[in-house]
Amino acid sequence: MTLLAGMVLTLSPRRRRRRTALFGVVALVAALAPAVPASATDDHGPRPSCAASPRPTRGSALKILEIAKTAKQQYGLNSVILKVTRGKRDLLTAALGESMTGIPADTDMQFRTGSVGIAYMGIILLQLAQEHVVDIDDPISRWLPQVPHSHEITLRMLANSTSGLHDYVIDPVFGAELEAQPFKYWTEEELLAFPFSHTLWYAPGTNWSYSHANFVLLGQALSKITGKPLADLLRERVLDPLHLDNTFINTKPPIPNPVHAFTSERGTYEESTYWNPSWTTAHGAILTQNICDLATSAQAVGSGALLSPAWYRFQLNPGTVGLGNPAACPPGICRHNTEAAHYGVGVQVINTWIVQNPSFSGYFAIQAYLPSQRLSIAVDTTDGPAATPNVNYAQTIAESIAAYLAPGHPLS
Repeated sequence: MTLLAGMVLTLSPRRRRRRTALFGVVALVAALAPAVPASATDDHGPRPSCAASPRPTRGSALKILEIAKTAKQQYGLNSVILKVTRGKRDLLTAALGESMTGIPADTDMQFRTGSVGIAYMGIILLQLAQEHVVDIDDPISRWLPQVPHSHEITLRMLANSTSGLHDYVIDPVFGAELEAQPFKYWTEEELLAFPFSHTLWYAPGTNWSYSHANFVLLGQALSKITGKPLADLLRERVLDPLHLDNTFINTKPPIPNPVHAFTSERGTYEESTYWNPSWTTAHGAILTQNICDLATSAQAVGSGALLSPAWYRFQLNPGTVGLGNPAACPPGICRHNTEAAHYGVGVQVINTWIVQNPSFSGYFAIQAYLPSQRLSIAVDTTDGPAATPNVNYAQTIAESIAAYLAPGHPLS
């Protein structure tokens, strides 16, 4: 489940205690249909191959592989899958470990990347603004009048997480039910009932706090604005143009094989492959991908490939820098955004890296892109019995790779 697992700035959208939504990001969310590839066919295969690199024997590729191998052993991971590129050059594509006992991990393996769907929703919103279909500061009451404070909350506030809405993921009532029933299917109405039952953390637009509710509502608004299901919008405006043919949209648990995830977050090491992702983000933006699509996504999102230069700049700073007064909210809710580490439109900006780092019950991933060096890093991990639950080791591995390849631009 995709949360923005750990925004360095400490913009970690949730406490490291239970399943990250999406996302975690997430994207990740159509809704009741089986998983559908970007090409909109009705089955899962055969899919184009995401080929591993030849086993490196020297140079940068060998060093990157050693970083991944060391982390896999050190952190007790079942698998590490990664792809690192610079421009059009593939530095390394590799899969280490096992999907499950006796089944090797491979680079075609699917994994959940829910909060990446949040980045895609942000791009779609900015495309609509670029096309003059909407104004980024339109109140959401135009499309979602039933939402409390909808006259005060704008599209921008949903997209950059400044609405003041509570995050249902940290609601103790929601958390208890989710932990007790990980297979439960959640409707968007059920999810939104939690934040709607609370007063706002702060006046909309005056502070910053991560809330999954923002992105559930953003998905609903995009669908209302265009008159199309959110899943169709993602395919037409993001997945198809980027040729993300190994990216699937599904609100329900099925996930293309081979993949298996395990977690100890409920106290016992257990399989979590088919825990229900319906709570993680907007239905229609809940994703699974392979490592090649995640790397393509990192580069496309991070370079602004689907936006004009002006709207790409807006995506990276929609007015969040300087926002975030922790003293105005309960501990851990409101975080200060700085130039070095802040939230954009559906993405994190960390020392000029553009990042999404989804996690969901034993699945962890990161897509990161450094525009100045045209460097993209995509990593996915699954937990072994010894791994500390709810720690995104994919981000830890990416940070080590970034320190080696771009030492002047820490990914932390």
